[in-house]
Amino acid sequence: MRTEAVLAGLDPEQRTAVTAPAGPVCILAGAGTGKTRAITHRIAHRTLSGEINPRHVLAVTFTARAAAEMRARLTALGAGGVQARTFHAAALRQVRYFAARLLDGRGMPELMESKVRVVGLAAARAGVRADRAVARDLAGEIEWAKSSLVEPGEYAVAAAKALREPPFEPARVAEVFAAYESLKRRQGVIDFEDLLRAAVWGIEEHPDVADQIRAQYRHFVVDEYQDVNPLQQRLLEAWLGGRDDLTVVGDASQTIYSFTGATSSYLIDFPRRWRGATVVRLVRDYRSTPQVVGLANAVIRQARGTEARLRLELVGQRPPGPEPELKIFPDEPGEANAVARRCRELIAAGTPASEIAILFRTNAQSEAYEEALAEAQVPYVVRGAERFFERAEVRQAMVALRAAVRSIPGETPLRQAVVEGLAATGWNPHQPPPGGAAREQWEALAALVALAEEYAAEPEILPIGEAGRVQREVTLAAFNDELARRAEQQHAPTMAGVTLASLHSAKGLEWDAVFLVGLADGTLPTTYAKTAEQLEEERRLLYVGVTRARQLLWLSFGQSRAPGGRARRPCRFLPHLERSGAGPAQPTGDRSRKTDRRPPKISSCRICGATLLAGADRKLGRCPTCPSDVDEDLFQRLQDWRASTAAELKVPAYVVFTDATLVAVAERRPTDPAQLLAIAGIGPRKLGQYGDAVFALVGGASVDELGRKNFEN
Repeated sequence: MRTEAVLAGLDPEQRTAVTAPAGPVCILAGAGTGKTRAITHRIAHRTLSGEINPRHVLAVTFTARAAAEMRARLTALGAGGVQARTFHAAALRQVRYFAARLLDGRGMPELMESKVRVVGLAAARAGVRADRAVARDLAGEIEWAKSSLVEPGEYAVAAAKALREPPFEPARVAEVFAAYESLKRRQGVIDFEDLLRAAVWGIEEHPDVADQIRAQYRHFVVDEYQDVNPLQQRLLEAWLGGRDDLTVVGDASQTIYSFTGATSSYLIDFPRRWRGATVVRLVRDYRSTPQVVGLANAVIRQARGTEARLRLELVGQRPPGPEPELKIFPDEPGEANAVARRCRELIAAGTPASEIAILFRTNAQSEAYEEALAEAQVPYVVRGAERFFERAEVRQAMVALRAAVRSIPGETPLRQAVVEGLAATGWNPHQPPPGGAAREQWEALAALVALAEEYAAEPEILPIGEAGRVQREVTLAAFNDELARRAEQQHAPTMAGVTLASLHSAKGLEWDAVFLVGLADGTLPTTYAKTAEQLEEERRLLYVGVTRARQLLWLSFGQSRAPGGRARRPCRFLPHLERSGAGPAQPTGDRSRKTDRRPPKISSCRICGATLLAGADRKLGRCPTCPSDVDEDLFQRLQDWRASTAAELKVPAYVVFTDATLVAVAERRPTDPAQLLAIAGIGPRKLGQYGDAVFALVGGASVDELGRKNFEN
């Protein structure tokens, strides 16, 4: 692929990022603005032009899924051979390679998948009673400390400075931390933070290892740079070794993992640290409708603090869509049932279940929606509860498929072979069970069948030099190898079901329809958010949730947690709720009751799509900063008409129409009653009084002509 083809279709800002010269480059990329496109095209452009060798590039991100997507895009662009990995995968590869040299010939210690079990044992040794839930909390504190380069003896002071709220006194947590480190060494195991530290130590303390790694990797790309923690940053600096060929991409407004040690400070300080760095801002949103983009802008526009200095005002590029829906229910069960019914309606209307997501602040909110979806016979998938390839039914299915290689003829079409192999587990492709856990398990195996269909449909793999594309085997044995590779990289297939996910685990994903639920103060923001910084992170969580939606966005909350419970206030970060006073609103319920009120409609700028908050802005239908397209001649005639009408009625001019209304009419130029009524402040009464005159003026009539017509009538 020629470099011209790599540049084709890029917008001006993306093109600037792709063609930026070698050296430090910072891409500030808002949600849906094509950040992956920009960085993969930048790598491809540099490799295809001969500027760099693809084998010398290391691109790091935070999830195996994102790394797999990056590799796939680079391959499609003709830039195969680039190493795209997570921080942990890159570190693991390097530590394993140099293990004999770093460990004096000893084998590499076993890598723990989870800290919880060892932390529980450490807590017992330290005299701390901890059930599994408390052990998870302690594991989180230890992970934060190690990611922040904090040692056990430093924990108490560091936790106080960071305003941490550990499950026990900081000194007691420090004791558990120390016992955990000791127990881990005795068992000969390491955790993921140890892995990163080992990679750093290998480079910083072994010049020969450093020289070999730096000779291999000379050009670096870091995705989601706002999520880097101090330990990851130190590893990045070790890889760089004082060099500056570094491209980072991030969005400070999506900083939502500070509780794990992640900090946006490296992104924010990038231009100061790297003098002369190229900084590019991507603001054209290709994911969401202007209505969704407008709400997202309104949410983040109110942000304060350090991250707010880099906030981006997104500009929607898609055709207009429906306004975000705001629904208020008497209680959470009513909210969950309504969401389930709406999901069922969307699926019946043709929206794939996998393109619908229900997002909430805490995992504890999931249960109500699982029950409601099961009752409504809607398939669902709980994201973040368990990794796909670690699910019991998936492990059992993979064993069955490996065994089936011996009994199913090799010429059997792949989909048929997979279905026959799964029959040994009791799975039937024609009989999905009712909604609920059983249906979720069925969908997991159905996802393997769908993956087999995709695998069979694309029998060609990577280009190898100039030799073209290579045909691969489409057999059950080859497919089993593909599953093993995906399991190792945690590259899960898409399951057919409505996604249930926390806002944190939804980061980096998108759906056609998104339900943001439980938007009540105390839940979002959580009661644990007390400082200004913590509250701002809660605001950014809502922003992330809003920007997951492509087309349809539903926002809702139940006024009480349970029927008859204490009423709660709506989420303070929703601009349209702030406008209505953020007080108790009339819930959505039985439509026959006169007390029901529809929530206020979100007004959007007709030019940029931003949500309009001020009354004057809603009247004009645009932001005060967006360009006016007022018809000056019409505006003057409207002013003259208003003056004569007010004099005739002996009332102040503003009683007829305010100045803002006249500007709105001169900009929008309504030609029928519906268009005139769409202007805020004009109701049926004024339509009846002044509608004919306004339509005549818009049509080109002069004030004198109106006067003669009225006289003749």
